[in-house]
Amino acid sequence: MMARPSGVDEDNIFYLSSVGFAPDFNPRAAIEQDLDALRSFPGVANAIVTNSVPLQGGGWSQGLRREPGEDIESTGVALYFVDEHGVEALGIRLAAGRAFEAHEIRPAQDNFDDGSQAIVTKAFAKELFPDDPNPLGRTFYSYTDKPIVIVGIIEQMHGAWVGWDKLDNVLMFPRIKTGPNAIYVVRTEPGRRDVAMREIEAKLGNSNPGRLLRWVRPFDYFIHNSYLEDRNMAIFLVSVTSALLAITALGIFGLATFNVSTRIRQIGTRRAVGARKLDIVRHFLVENWMVTTAGIVAGCGAALGIGYWISVKYELPRLDLYYLVGGVLAIWLIGLAAALQPARRASGISPAVASRTV
Repeated sequence: MMARPSGVDEDNIFYLSSVGFAPDFNPRAAIEQDLDALRSFPGVANAIVTNSVPLQGGGWSQGLRREPGEDIESTGVALYFVDEHGVEALGIRLAAGRAFEAHEIRPAQDNFDDGSQAIVTKAFAKELFPDDPNPLGRTFYSYTDKPIVIVGIIEQMHGAWVGWDKLDNVLMFPRIKTGPNAIYVVRTEPGRRDVAMREIEAKLGNSNPGRLLRWVRPFDYFIHNSYLEDRNMAIFLVSVTSALLAITALGIFGLATFNVSTRIRQIGTRRAVGARKLDIVRHFLVENWMVTTAGIVAGCGAALGIGYWISVKYELPRLDLYYLVGGVLAIWLIGLAAALQPARRASGISPAVASRTV
């Protein structure tokens, strides 16, 4: 999950959140002034004002229909309000169609249910029109049956909620969201994000005494927070797996040491009849390999069986075999490494000492 591409230019994007508090605060004029300042700032590629941040954990969503009618099943989608600079400001790639044009940007409203054009992701278009390989230009409908035409298709983009099964369903609407609260998306030239963040925060913070900059954060801040639980789970699982491997290695080491201590006379006898040190080491390593392999066979059978049951019961993906193969190789190496020291100690036993041992 954490490796899924967000579809936007993650390394060069940051966000600003602004809130107006003065009685005479003019949201529309403030947004226009801020956008002019941001787009003219050195090192800034483009900027927009929007209503939500991808992977923020909160945002706008709606159920839309392929055909008009209340009895038609709706498909969930995350909504982003952008202007004609939206595609460039987010750094997303269009698989088909075009970006919005300036004359298509609608007046600010708190909803979008007046029919319009839309830019959608491939995933959302495929869910709406599964039988159409090229849904560009197709019409779908809002919850009040207003028509919306697809003018562009995004290759990939994420919504706000990483745990949502519709994470890849995204719709851009030609609208500028205004009000006392505003979220700006700023995309910089490569390598200039951090410097631009500091300078823009200082400049915009003093440009309008009737508003407050709430926060200025890079896009990867939201990625980190959204996947925090998944990252902690990964750390926990790696820790548990490492502990289990360590316990396995200690068990193998203890078993090999026990075998050496109970077979000193046998080892001495073999040494007396001409066995080399390498022969003794090889004997214990092969013996340990056979025991380890028996455990691996039982473990692989359990992993495949339990994995199949989990995949059926909870509709999860089945265990990839390359994980199993990698685990087998890792256990073999750990087993040999754990048995090497006891085997070397056994090879150092002299025939004279062994012959006196009863």
